[in-house]
Amino acid sequence: MSDPTTVSARIAELGITLPPVAAPVAAYVPAVRSGDLVYTSGQLPFTDGELPATGSVGVAGGDGVAVSVEDAKTYARTATLNALAAVDALVGIDKVVQVVKVVGFVASAPGFGGQPGVVNGASELLGEVFGDAGAHARSAVGVAELPLGSPVEVELIVRVAD
Repeated sequence: MSDPTTVSARIAELGITLPPVAAPVAAYVPAVRSGDLVYTSGQLPFTDGELPATGSVGVAGGDGVAVSVEDAKTYARTATLNALAAVDALVGIDKVVQVVKVVGFVASAPGFGGQPGVVNGASELLGEVFGDAGAHARSAVGVAELPLGSPVEVELIVRVAD
């Protein structure tokens, strides 16, 4: 039986499997440690190396593709799992003692203001996994475009034990 006090045990209890670390799409690394903090690069919601959708969240005009808020929230959760995988690969997920900050970017159609609801997909997952240690500062930012047409991108800052 797994030790219920470890993060990896909690992840398993939730039925979650961390994915392989997503390969960088440009000149950067997935995560960097500085002192007791780990900073992840922005992570897209890749699943098996593919984006599940592209386009803007909200009502798109013209030829734009609209991604629903519910789907985008799910993609924010997936992007967060990818960020946790980057942390795990760098230092081991069980070393995380606190989620410090989440930054969520949402490709937003003109007039869409529901970015906080989308980024809740990230925040709610972190609460499930880390409990009180998952409470964090956060920014939810609407942008015109994200890399590869992704509807969301998430980056994390976590504090780790030695």
